[in-house]
Amino acid sequence: MIDTKRRAELDAAIELLHFSYRELVVRPDRVLAARGLARAHHRILYFVAKLRSPAVSELLQALGVSKQALAGPLRDLYAQQLLRFERGAADARVKRLVLTDAGRKLEARLAAQQRQAFDLAFAGAGSAAELGWRAVMGRLAADAMRRAGRPVPDA
Repeated sequence: MIDTKRRAELDAAIELLHFSYRELVVRPDRVLAARGLARAHHRILYFVAKLRSPAVSELLQALGVSKQALAGPLRDLYAQQLLRFERGAADARVKRLVLTDAGRKLEARLAAQQRQAFDLAFAGAGSAAELGWRAVMGRLAADAMRRAGRPVPDA
């Protein structure tokens, strides 16, 4: 059982996570909303760029979502010509996701806003605080991935 003092500290951590996440996404959300898009679209753009033309199955695994959850946002991004589908070179049955020039520019703009926010926060908090934050977030992410039966990357 968690004692009252520790509970208050943990509640404060939950609140900090909530408000800091909201701050991290507010500017990208505005850019997306102007295009009729949302955070799900942003996550797709980010991971398609990060994974460099992943197969749909690779994107599903990275995001930890179902095909049904991915289908609508992919359709939206395709309709706005932000991504395209290509057949795999080794296996034509494999659909690969590729960002268009417009998709790369949008993803870069959104990610730059978030990188800047992290850079400023880490610079202000110091390298020891950054390492601590990375350790905590890495632990939470690893626990979630294990529960989902997904491979946990090395930190």
